[in-house]
Amino acid sequence: MPARKGIGKLAMVFACGSALFSDGYQNGVVGEINTILARLYPDSYTQNSYSVLFNSMGFAGTVVGMLVFGYLADRIGRKFGMIAATLIVAVFTLLAASAYGAGGSTTGMLQALIAYRFLTGIGIGAEYPAGSVACSESTEDPGITKGRQHLLFALATNSMIDWGFVIAAFVPWLLLYVCGESDRALHYVWRAAFGVGVVPPVLVLFWRFKMAEPLRFQKESMKNTTTPYWLIFKRYWRSFLGLSLAWFIYDFIAYPFGIYSSTIVYTIIGKTTDLKTTFGWNIVINLFYIPGTVGGAFIVDRVGPRRLMISMLLTQAVVGFIMSGLYTQLSSHIAAFAVVYGLFLTFGEAGPGNCLGLLASKSWPTAIRGQAYGLAAAIGKIGAFCGTWAFPAIIKAFPKGKKDSGPFWVGSGLAVLSAIIVYFLLDEIPEDHMTNEDQAFREYLEANKYDTSLMGLRPDQINGGKELESQSEDEKASQDVKA
Repeated sequence: MPARKGIGKLAMVFACGSALFSDGYQNGVVGEINTILARLYPDSYTQNSYSVLFNSMGFAGTVVGMLVFGYLADRIGRKFGMIAATLIVAVFTLLAASAYGAGGSTTGMLQALIAYRFLTGIGIGAEYPAGSVACSESTEDPGITKGRQHLLFALATNSMIDWGFVIAAFVPWLLLYVCGESDRALHYVWRAAFGVGVVPPVLVLFWRFKMAEPLRFQKESMKNTTTPYWLIFKRYWRSFLGLSLAWFIYDFIAYPFGIYSSTIVYTIIGKTTDLKTTFGWNIVINLFYIPGTVGGAFIVDRVGPRRLMISMLLTQAVVGFIMSGLYTQLSSHIAAFAVVYGLFLTFGEAGPGNCLGLLASKSWPTAIRGQAYGLAAAIGKIGAFCGTWAFPAIIKAFPKGKKDSGPFWVGSGLAVLSAIIVYFLLDEIPEDHMTNEDQAFREYLEANKYDTSLMGLRPDQINGGKELESQSEDEKASQDVKA
């Protein structure tokens, strides 16, 4: 029986975090679909800024989802946020796959796609403060092996996002081989690529309906009382500032560099019209994310997320500076360039890719974790939006012959800045940190005359009280083991 219970706890961690696969898939497949739509509708799609809006509305929706569901995840519950996020992503991805303009209008169809992209973004954004937060809280449940708490969180969240990017590159490539590259075939390809994105959230949805609220949320929620925001700000402003700045800088670097994958592909294959070749090289480039996120996950408990993030940021900066200085030579040997660029991506995923979400989800008390995480993540996505607009200006500002190396100089410098911010503003997160921080937070509130007796969910709010009872038994068993 104990082994079975442990398997249940492990399943809970992945049920909470694995839906972030949809984040990676949706954001990844948009690049390929953009390419196809630009080929099918070269005039209406590119000249009317629909291509730009298609990307921008996804960012805007994600920010809205993070902010709104960060609040709802704390005030209503993690389970509500996760189910709502999954339903939103599934419904509007399906609508995007079947988008249609009135009377067969191309303009109407493209406008509908942009609207669905915004609404899908809300669901993706909701996953961060609901799914990621619930995942982190589940990693400290009794039954989870000590020394693997951070490992499980990284594998269930950021690794899922990265696998989403890989599959998002693979699916359109496979569909092109099945359907061909005629204009008629491409209509089927982009719709089917969107349609495949419905499957992962639907599979996770049934799992989530059977879940209860994380045990930590049951004990520490402020659902039934007021939230003392001023007291919270005074205690946590430093860590919030550090994580928000680091997340802004990382997304400012990471998302625009994703765009540069197409530049590498263009350099490798030259002026080709073969979409299969283009998409095939995108698969190769996206695969560089995997060794970084998986390798980083297996050492994060031993090294610590703060130390690992700082070391990987500095290593990434060194690789970036090498690429910047040797850009001309590397560009003439594309295989070497792709490998060095891949290492740049790998170190980014092993460090900030894995550790930002981990630090954000475990630095703050359970009572306001959803709101704080959602706001910090939203600031990060605003950084991504700013970066996609700023990098073309950065390239233009560099002297002739060095323009393409400009982003690597700037990105490497920002990686060093981010490492400095993390060093001075963030503390290390050891195992069982949330358990200890929740206790310290209660003591802090009580010292400031706040009534903590109303914290936690009432028995009638948790499956008739059964879950609290099982929590009590689990905690007693855990305490017996420690004794």
